[in-house]
Amino acid sequence: MVDHVIDTNVVSVVGKVVGEKTFSHEIYGEGFYTYHIEVPRLSDITDTLPLTISDRLLVDMDLIPGDLVKIEGQLRSYNKFMDGNNRLILTVFVREIEKIDDMGSYKNPNQIELEGFICKEPVYRETPFGREITDLLVAVNRPYNKSDYIPCIAWGRNARFSSKLNVGDQVKTWGRIQSRQYQKKLNDGRVIDKVAYEVSISKMEKVEKENVEEIV
Repeated sequence: MVDHVIDTNVVSVVGKVVGEKTFSHEIYGEGFYTYHIEVPRLSDITDTLPLTISDRLLVDMDLIPGDLVKIEGQLRSYNKFMDGNNRLILTVFVREIEKIDDMGSYKNPNQIELEGFICKEPVYRETPFGREITDLLVAVNRPYNKSDYIPCIAWGRNARFSSKLNVGDQVKTWGRIQSRQYQKKLNDGRVIDKVAYEVSISKMEKVEKENVEEIV
């Protein structure tokens, strides 16, 4: 059962460590640290993603900025009280990590597969240039009766398809994790730069009891 739950949230990313590590938290004597990794897109843009790594994975590894690494893990969420509100925080929880010498052999350095349930009404919209977008929130179960709530964004035909989904529908998605910068205006009038993380969907399926309806 645990293995199946893990299979519903699978992340594989390859990139470059940036910045210094910071201490995150400790559970039963096991310490966890936060790192960041730059992952290239097919264009010249890179996504800077947060990692949460156990100190037990770092026992024989001196991880410093500039190191190239291959990561296997899960995309997890938790609520953090910030600026007077609860904010959904996303992080790649690392299960396996290895240093690599070169990224050239990795054609797709940013991959995520999720299977979960629509837990909020999809929001469909069009950009000023006519591009179709649907925002989704997918609840993905994990062991010990916990769930991760993953913001996802679908485009084009996937946007039209997912806009018809209902709360409670079960879906499978494939795509990449992306970082997106935006500005937020505070109550005192100040404008600050923020970063949001979400899954950009390239393929998705609606899971039926007897069959699977697919959109590519």
